[in-house]
Amino acid sequence: MAQFSTVFSTTLTVAEKSYKIASLRQVGQVLADVERLPFSLKILLENCVRHLQGEASLQPFRDFLEGKASNTGLSFHPARILLQDFTGVPAIVDLAAMRDAVAMKGGDPACINPCIPVDLVIDHSVMVDFAGTSASLEKNVSLEFDRNKERYQLLHWAQNAFDNFRVVPPGMGICHQVNLEFLAKGVWESQDDSGAMWAYPDTLVGTDSHTTMINGLGILGWGVGGIEAEAAMLGQPVSMLLPQVIGVAVTGKMIEGTTATDLVLTLTHLLRKKGVVGKFVEFYGDGLAHLGLADRATISNMSPEFGATCAYFPIDDETLRYLTLTGRSKETVALVAAYAKEQGLWRDTGMAPPLFSDTLHLDLSTIQPAMAGPNRPQDRVFLPDMPASIAAAQIAETQVSSLPMTCASQKSDTGLSHSDIVIAAITSCTNTSNPAVMIGAGLVAKKAHSLGLKVKPWVKTSFAPGSKVVTAYLQKAGLMPGLEALGFHVVGYGCTTCIGNSGPLDAVIDKEITDNNLCVGAVLSGNRNFEGRIHPRVKLSYLASPPLVVAYALLGTLNCDMTTVSFGVDQQGENIYLKDIWPSLREIQDVLDASMMPALFQEQYAQIFEGDHAWKTLSMEKSTTYPWDAASTYVKSPPYFTQTSMPMKPGKTLMTDGRIIALLGDSVTTDHISPAGTTPIHSPAGEYLQAQGVLQRHFNSYGSRRGNHDLMMRGTFANVRLQNKMTPHVRGGTTLLYPGAHEMSIFDAAMAYQKTEVPLVVFAGAEYGTGSSRDWAAKGTKLLGVKAVIAQSFERIHRSNLVGMGVLPLQFPEGITIETLGLTGSEEIALRCHGETLTPGGLMTLSIQSSSGEHQTVMLIMRLDTPDEVRYYCADGILPYLLAPAQSA
Repeated sequence: MAQFSTVFSTTLTVAEKSYKIASLRQVGQVLADVERLPFSLKILLENCVRHLQGEASLQPFRDFLEGKASNTGLSFHPARILLQDFTGVPAIVDLAAMRDAVAMKGGDPACINPCIPVDLVIDHSVMVDFAGTSASLEKNVSLEFDRNKERYQLLHWAQNAFDNFRVVPPGMGICHQVNLEFLAKGVWESQDDSGAMWAYPDTLVGTDSHTTMINGLGILGWGVGGIEAEAAMLGQPVSMLLPQVIGVAVTGKMIEGTTATDLVLTLTHLLRKKGVVGKFVEFYGDGLAHLGLADRATISNMSPEFGATCAYFPIDDETLRYLTLTGRSKETVALVAAYAKEQGLWRDTGMAPPLFSDTLHLDLSTIQPAMAGPNRPQDRVFLPDMPASIAAAQIAETQVSSLPMTCASQKSDTGLSHSDIVIAAITSCTNTSNPAVMIGAGLVAKKAHSLGLKVKPWVKTSFAPGSKVVTAYLQKAGLMPGLEALGFHVVGYGCTTCIGNSGPLDAVIDKEITDNNLCVGAVLSGNRNFEGRIHPRVKLSYLASPPLVVAYALLGTLNCDMTTVSFGVDQQGENIYLKDIWPSLREIQDVLDASMMPALFQEQYAQIFEGDHAWKTLSMEKSTTYPWDAASTYVKSPPYFTQTSMPMKPGKTLMTDGRIIALLGDSVTTDHISPAGTTPIHSPAGEYLQAQGVLQRHFNSYGSRRGNHDLMMRGTFANVRLQNKMTPHVRGGTTLLYPGAHEMSIFDAAMAYQKTEVPLVVFAGAEYGTGSSRDWAAKGTKLLGVKAVIAQSFERIHRSNLVGMGVLPLQFPEGITIETLGLTGSEEIALRCHGETLTPGGLMTLSIQSSSGEHQTVMLIMRLDTPDEVRYYCADGILPYLLAPAQSA
């Protein structure tokens, strides 16, 4: 039960049921103009006043109303937590290790327990080993259980050992789509310590950066690292500065030939260019009336790709329509409507816009069909410009200045070429949650098949829906036969290609790529296409709408203008063009109206927590502490609570005689730092698995072994596409060990430095840590002995993760870079706090001594942004900070 503040409370009655609420009307009596706040900040305001006594919690919002910004920190208490299994398993491993640490001190291990509801959806472990046949789903699911039994046993144990913890078994869908269609309530209900029932906004944080997808439903939530989520589970608030809010005015409506994917890729390009990292984005304007809920969710899903903390759509009639469509009860819908209207959280047509920090205009009628690539989601490419995009990418990858422009329809079915597509995947929550684009893909496939078109034989096709509802409405609409005829059979219900679980290519195709050093491509309806993510053989990865994925599979190449090229000829010998297979918006809407109904959602989600026979028969003894298996290569007790290091204290030196382990460029992603996908055999991680007796065919993915710190630290900075400027002649996780400049893997060098107790530092450019909310990017950094990361700028989640692990994020002042300092990696480093106390945003002195004896000094900004973060860092991280009281209890 919770304890809420009654300072601003009042009663809300809905359908003869009474609730206590933290009234924003009453807050308005002491905080003038509260109605002018953006909707997203009103939700934060309600959260603050409900959890804190008095008026002190109002100051950040008063600052915003006066100056459109605030540097005042606040504490956010989410109503619930959402986990997926790649990030959820290490979180459960940490909680289990914390229970062990409490037990070793003589305390009650059961005190380590979630304080708020937690849902974990197993959705990231299925791999596309089999594709293109009706047996693909069954075979992939069987392999998934075989590979991941140890991990699933841990989660089976957790659902019995912890309170407030539920597991959605494998094969049910992707966490964000399950959240959107089922878990989310809009307004949460719970009893306080006195037994009174409270109603308050449904808010959450999740261990996947795309948790923001739920913003489309009028629910405030965003992605955090697993470390921060664990702290929130244990009752610690999320510490943050009140963000700036960028308002996006939406006007117009979408035109023929365009999709929500085109819209979101355009918006990603615009907002990344605008610069919204660490900010809230909120949509307003009458154009929202022409933007369905699924389209809104598609936009919100891509929030991490444009860098914003969240991308919020206010509650309105469309929200209620979607809640009803997806089978939510009448009582739930009525409560959402009544609460939103009472609290000033309801959007009406024609209402005055809130006060924003800045604004941007989006005219839906200007959206054009587009892709994004070849390795960043913000790099939008219009369809006619694809040949130029491919040419530039091929020159960069192969140093070939001129390649012939060929289309697959004009060449034979044998022999691969540069820019050929080897993977075409309808995958990822971004688009599979959107019925319009899924039906659009089904209609393209149906029309193409009826005209006799076929997918090129070198293309591996796959279809991984985000929930079973998708296949239910596609079957009802009669569209699955057309998709299957083109090889888009269901391969699993989970996040596959987008997370790097694309599985193996055909052996002949794989050999032809490697033998000829071909620069081949992939098209996927996902949200991530970073270097090395989709498949190790694929160098050109483009994001596209599901209908475009089908169309590109038919062409078999990226190197052409799809809008003008012929796809083949029909029975009359006439050329077939894109317009001949592309459905109209009216066609799509007619299918939607005929096939979508609440009963589909209610039927598919009725037994969501039960799982199949394999899940039900997992054997795991119930116990308060976890029975670790010393021989496991999947799940191991981590060293964080037995091998803590002393962080910097006020006025002290963090390091002297430190060494540089890596000099990295701009836009280094968490994929670069902590890879997903397959584990290479010739790598520190691959060598470790072989030493443990694991055969290569059983390596599984990096993500599946995130519960094993010994493997994951070997995989840190091990991405085959990582470029360390210390070794510019080679890509991959290599560095130079000093003194002597011996070339070796980053892991081996880090271990060598640890033996002589040499502290390490990483230097990087702008946007360091962009991408997935991957806690292992910080955990691995910590275990390698890195004390600080110095960059031009940080992405929000990774910066928070570094603090959570006791690694200090430091930011260059404007105009200072690796290049201006002339760093080579051979220098010795010293870091000392500037001043006698650690304060948020304080300064640190960086001293650099070159091998020739030259000395430089630079002042750096400590990216400890709040007082809570200072406390976490001084305790060597969030988890040791939380564990200390439990151990002494």
